[in-house]
Amino acid sequence: MSGRSLHAGFTLIEVLVALAVFAALAAAAYGGLAQIARTRAALAEQQDRFAAVSRAVAALERDLRQTIDRPVLGNSGDAVLPALAGHADGVEFTRLGFANPRAEARSNLERVVYSIADRALVRGRYTVLDRVGDSMPTPTTLAARIDALHLRYFGCDGQWRDAWPPVAALPCQAAGPTDALPRAVEFRLMFGDIGEIRRIVELPAPIPSGLSSP
Repeated sequence: MSGRSLHAGFTLIEVLVALAVFAALAAAAYGGLAQIARTRAALAEQQDRFAAVSRAVAALERDLRQTIDRPVLGNSGDAVLPALAGHADGVEFTRLGFANPRAEARSNLERVVYSIADRALVRGRYTVLDRVGDSMPTPTTLAARIDALHLRYFGCDGQWRDAWPPVAALPCQAAGPTDALPRAVEFRLMFGDIGEIRRIVELPAPIPSGLSSP
């Protein structure tokens, strides 16, 4: 065999071409993996977003379903606040079911308030029902990036209102003590990225005979 055949191998050009092809394949693979990583991160962020919104909606629904007709004293100590005081962009009410796992000597009722602050749905809770001068709710942010919150209140007369209690007592409110509460509360949460979420929550109050439900 000749000496040339014993020392045969890749030329410099062949090596450079092989390196160029490998670099191109590696770049394409890295770009694909980076895109997959970005997609997974975006999906995880969306999932966390939907989970937070779902928890916020569930919390507001749960609290409204446990509303009870229990007025409270305001911060001045002499003004009585209704069991449910609501406006188009916020609501405050007394709810049943305040957990007491330590069996403390306290009521199982809780006063809560929902409102929008800095584009976030905030749930505030008072440590006492009947307040003193410096009583303030402890806030908890439930969901962020909310464009608007709108509430309506369905009375025993079959009419929706943007505020509760009504300015004048309704004739149908003479049926019993639970008539201090609306029959139902509708809330709508508007999100720029999700859209609108709308719920109608029936409150624990009797429906008068002959009146159809909303």
